[in-house]
Amino acid sequence: MKAHTRETQATMTPEKSLRFLKEGNERFQQNLKANRNLLEQVNDTSEGQFPFATILSCIDSRVSAELVFDQGLGDIFSIRIAGNFVNEDILGSMEFASKLAGTKLIVVLGHTSCGAIKGACDHAKLGNLTKLIEKITPAVDATKEPEDTSLRTSKNLDFVDSVSKKNVELTIERIHKESPILTEMEKQGEIKIVGAMYDISTGEVKFYE
Repeated sequence: MKAHTRETQATMTPEKSLRFLKEGNERFQQNLKANRNLLEQVNDTSEGQFPFATILSCIDSRVSAELVFDQGLGDIFSIRIAGNFVNEDILGSMEFASKLAGTKLIVVLGHTSCGAIKGACDHAKLGNLTKLIEKITPAVDATKEPEDTSLRTSKNLDFVDSVSKKNVELTIERIHKESPILTEMEKQGEIKIVGAMYDISTGEVKFYE
C-alpha cells in the first residue's frame, strides 16, 4: 500500500475516510496488516504529507491510532493527550489539519479503563495532573448514573467507561462550540467529526456517528 498523495487525498470524502478507519480496525482485530513498505513510505512522504483523517486520542500506551486503525506513514494526523480533551492548542492543530492540510475526518477516540478518567472519577490530585483532571471532571458530573456515590469511583469500571463515552461527547461539543472553522467545514460537508470508543480488551473500535 502506497502513501497518500495529493491526488489520492483529493478522492477522499468524510464517509470514505471513516470507512478506511473501520476497515483498518477490522484488520487489526483479525491480526492482519495491509501490505506496506514503510521505508518506501518514508521516501514517498519526504517532500509532503497528505493524510485523510485527524485522530484525537489518549496517551495510553495501548491505544496507538496508527496501530488500531492499521494506517501507515502519512495517513493520519495523531493528536494525543491524557483524557483526549481539547484546548486552544489542540483545536488549532485540528484546524491546521483540516483547513490547511486537507484531512476529511476528525475522530475523538476514547477508550475503556482510561487512567485519566479514573483519576477524574476519584478527584485525584498530583502536581500538574490536577489541572488536567479538572478538564475531565465535567464528564464525571454529566454522568448521572449511578447516583450512589460509593459506586462513582474508579473501582466501578462500568462507571469509568460511561464517563469516558460522555467525555468524548463533551469534547465534540467543545469542538463545535469553540471552533467556528471546523463547525462551518462540517456544515459544508467538507469534514465529519465523530466520536469513538476503543475497547482495550478486544481491540474493537465502536464509532458513534
